Amino acid sequence: MSPAPVAPPRAHQLINPAALIAVCCIGLTILGLTILFSASASFKQGPYYYLNKQILGVFIAGALCFVASRINLDYARRYSWWIAGIALFLLVLVLIPRLGISVKGSRRWLGFGSVRLQVSEFAKLALVFCLSHYLALNQTRIGELVRGYFLPLGLIGAFVGLIVLEPDFGTAALALVVGLTLLFLAGAKWRYIVPTVGLAILFFAVMVIHNPNRLRRFVAFLDVEGNKQGGTYQLYQALAAYAAGGTEGAGLGQGRQQLNFLPEAHTDFIFAVVGEELGLWFTLGVVAVFATIFIAGLVHLRRAPNLFHFLLVTGCLMLICLQSIVNLGVVTGVFPTKGMSLPFISAGLSNLLLMGLLLGIILNTQRTWGRAVLAEKSRSMREVLG
Repeated sequence: MSPAPVAPPRAHQLINPAALIAVCCIGLTILGLTILFSASASFKQGPYYYLNKQILGVFIAGALCFVASRINLDYARRYSWWIAGIALFLLVLVLIPRLGISVKGSRRWLGFGSVRLQVSEFAKLALVFCLSHYLALNQTRIGELVRGYFLPLGLIGAFVGLIVLEPDFGTAALALVVGLTLLFLAGAKWRYIVPTVGLAILFFAVMVIHNPNRLRRFVAFLDVEGNKQGGTYQLYQALAAYAAGGTEGAGLGQGRQQLNFLPEAHTDFIFAVVGEELGLWFTLGVVAVFATIFIAGLVHLRRAPNLFHFLLVTGCLMLICLQSIVNLGVVTGVFPTKGMSLPFISAGLSNLLLMGLLLGIILNTQRTWGRAVLAEKSRSMREVLG
């Protein structure tokens, strides 16, 4: 009898999706350091000021990534409510005068000497962790209105509400979208989620209307050319950077828009500098890298052993990919201007540390899920052999 044909290995068996995500993230980080090095001569604080800070942040983020990749996530679940409580407590501290640091009318940071950390960045991960724990713990009751929907929605609302008070509408909206997505994936019913989304949109619309600065920014976004000296000056300069770069780019260090023309060129609008110096094809490559992270994450999720791990990695993946979509949409004129970093590339300690933690959790699950699969196969084999 001829041996049974062996099925060819599938793509997710040939490629380690978590390792692919790690390679993409490292590549994006190197790109960010390269652009900061290229633009360092234009910084008012002196050459290499932001580059040195970013290099230090990369080392700290790498350490956090390693720690997050080695911890026992199932053991850490025991402290989910402590994590949520500490995060909410810090969000409250930010709002207290003389404790929270206010910049341009927003109180989002806590200071430790010369170091400033944006609490809402880490609060997003705390929300994902404790919400994943709650939904997995109450998996059989997700269909219930109170325990399955209102209670987790109240948890999401606590985080989102405190972030709105800073105010930081963009981060609040991101946290809300991620939270509702996890709720839906856990099994919440459409008839509960759709009205919630409608009310959320109405709430944010009212908040924008009653905030003259944000309303003016949104109205100006509808006519970029007509408001290029006012509300859309930053976006107009970003579009000019893309036009100057063309398809081939002006070359590293040859960009002109960051020389006091484009505000926040090293943070929220760093993608415009990439477009000017490296050109269209390179910027499309950056978009392709983020798309690869998302697709590899979806492949990785197929191996999730339980709902908690599935929701946790989904939340981590969304925090990376949704933030990149928002930033890329803002700097290309698709969305109204909103300060949000480009993951792994923009200068900024808080978001870089968060990205290190998110990547560490994904790498952690790659290691532990592999063990879970082997344990399940071993158990099945023992049952077969009797």
